[in-house]
Amino acid sequence: MDSISTAMLLLPLALICLLLTLSSRDKGKLPPGPRPLPLLGNLLLLCSRDMLTSLTELSKEYGSMYTVYLGSRRVVVLSGLQAVKEALADQGEEFSGRSDHPVFFFFTKGNGIAFCNGDRWKILRHFSIQVLRSFGMEKASIEERILGGGSFLLAELRKTDGEPFNHTFVLSRSVCNIICSVLFGSRFDYEDDRLLTIVCLINDNLQLMSSPWDELYNIFPSLLDWVSGPHRRIFQNFKCLRDLIAHSVHDHQASLDPRSPRDFIDCFLTKMTEEEEDPQSHFHMDTLLMTTHNLLFGGPETVGTTLRHAFLALMKYPKVQARVQEEIDLVVGRARLPALEDRAAMPYTDAVIHEVQRFADSIPVNLPHRVTRDTAFRGFLIPEGTDVITLLNTVHHNPSQILTPQEFNLERFLGANQSFKKSPAFMPFSAGRRLCLGESLARKLFLFLTAILQSFSLQPLGAPEDIDLTPLSSGLGNLLRPFQLCLRAR
Repeated sequence: MDSISTAMLLLPLALICLLLTLSSRDKGKLPPGPRPLPLLGNLLLLCSRDMLTSLTELSKEYGSMYTVYLGSRRVVVLSGLQAVKEALADQGEEFSGRSDHPVFFFFTKGNGIAFCNGDRWKILRHFSIQVLRSFGMEKASIEERILGGGSFLLAELRKTDGEPFNHTFVLSRSVCNIICSVLFGSRFDYEDDRLLTIVCLINDNLQLMSSPWDELYNIFPSLLDWVSGPHRRIFQNFKCLRDLIAHSVHDHQASLDPRSPRDFIDCFLTKMTEEEEDPQSHFHMDTLLMTTHNLLFGGPETVGTTLRHAFLALMKYPKVQARVQEEIDLVVGRARLPALEDRAAMPYTDAVIHEVQRFADSIPVNLPHRVTRDTAFRGFLIPEGTDVITLLNTVHHNPSQILTPQEFNLERFLGANQSFKKSPAFMPFSAGRRLCLGESLARKLFLFLTAILQSFSLQPLGAPEDIDLTPLSSGLGNLLRPFQLCLRAR
């Protein structure tokens, strides 16, 4: 009886998915792709444990632009520098929409700066950029915040006393505290339960969202809503983080002075008050909570992950680490911390940071975009509302555009006279109108890395040649293989 009931429930679902798939094919002129099956779409061609590789392999067969069905969901996939750049930069308005990505939509309901669309997104983005600039994301202010945080970080690192330590936790606390100071108005003590909770929740969700469960939920959300599994912890973590933010907002409301805003939350609350009589206003409590959540989740972990990638690469290539330290000693010395203005005189260090970002490819695939109207692109017509996935890994690791992309090679960013040179195949923060808001923070990797290498040398517990730089898994991010290290004071 149970199996009959299950079949009766699944049959209408299968028919609906089939009708949606068939009805979507005759609209527009979509790029070619593998033929989908009813309900399943192209899932039999894709590996849920490594969706990124599956999508990349399909681009070798169908080219830099193809159509794939993730269940009944139609997606256009773009790969390679030219296709990605033309879409996100050259036709940025048409490709600026955000998909209702199920794992995020379950929690955000399309709210918050990273996941809303249309006028709401444009207004929130403009407001957020202006406020972030006012409260510390401009060059001078953010440098001051990072240098202040760097002093605390160096003090924490000295406590390791040459012994192995939890580098993920130590780095995440330091980087996260910088954005917390902008959002909440003050830094947390390193042992503050709120900071520790934020770091744990973000790290846990990054792991979960780079797992097969995340991929499966994004394809079959209605089905997995009824299934227990690790994916449910994603939503629990999101809720815990939202509750923590809501508690801080409540405290801000009790002491708010609109004439003297202290941070991002104060500015948003003031804007809410100013527009409370406007029925068209986009400034509401839910939007504040979601936008703060988006900003807190996005930038800090990108920086922390890239720093850990840099640690691993510099331990594998100790001569590179030694040369970076020589450049630090020559340009900065030991009497002061490195400053952003030093970067122009340190081309080798700059090249190391860029090659780490390219090689690590911390965000190998963008959060799905969505075309905002029927869009002519590369001889095809993409219907309004179609989701678009851009494979950033094919920008950074495409052998047709980059010689030996799987090798760590600083010459990609060094000119003939050893001066720094830019590479067009470099999009660690995506491109176009949905460019990561954490970019301004992430671009300050220079300050974190040089401050650490000025005071310490990184030492692996094993032989450098045994270090494996390939990711443990790839999903929302490229996750590093677990590793240990010690710091030797210089």
